[in-house]
Amino acid sequence: MTDSASNSGLTTWQKSMLLAAALVLAVGLFLVRNGGSIESPLDQLARRSLPPEVALSNGRPTILEFYADWCEVCREMAPAMLEVEQRHSADLDVVLVNIDNPRWLDLTDRYDVTGIPQLNLFSADGTMRGRSLGGRSETELDSIATALMDGSPLPALAGFGSTSPLPETATKDSTGPRSHA
Repeated sequence: MTDSASNSGLTTWQKSMLLAAALVLAVGLFLVRNGGSIESPLDQLARRSLPPEVALSNGRPTILEFYADWCEVCREMAPAMLEVEQRHSADLDVVLVNIDNPRWLDLTDRYDVTGIPQLNLFSADGTMRGRSLGGRSETELDSIATALMDGSPLPALAGFGSTSPLPETATKDSTGPRSHA
């Protein structure tokens, strides 16, 4: 084997090792950024959600969040909501309702969802105590959760926060902004 052949093999080997190291680092950074989970916080919350009718009748206070996958504010708020849900999971239900799923059209109509994220806040007996429209910080979400669990007055939150408006229907014959028809 000549020197040029062994140098060429070493260079290919080095390139392969650098590529492997870069891939390992990229996967590691992705997992660290997402809390060790490949699922986004919004997907984790949606997957863990009880059906609304179960949450509203199981004797625990409930935060019912209307959201959409395309909603930037919903995605930005999701890590904070996930933290609150995990911290209070024994005493509080956090339920996500995707407005783009036709299954939930009756709920979006019943609760007059006009923008997202919209949080409907319920006491342990299923009585609606309030509504919050727009993004909320983890501190605000935690104070809402605490008030619901304690049965104390809901915090007075300034403003409504950022929202993502629902798309308007294209025509009168359209089935609505939540439809993919």
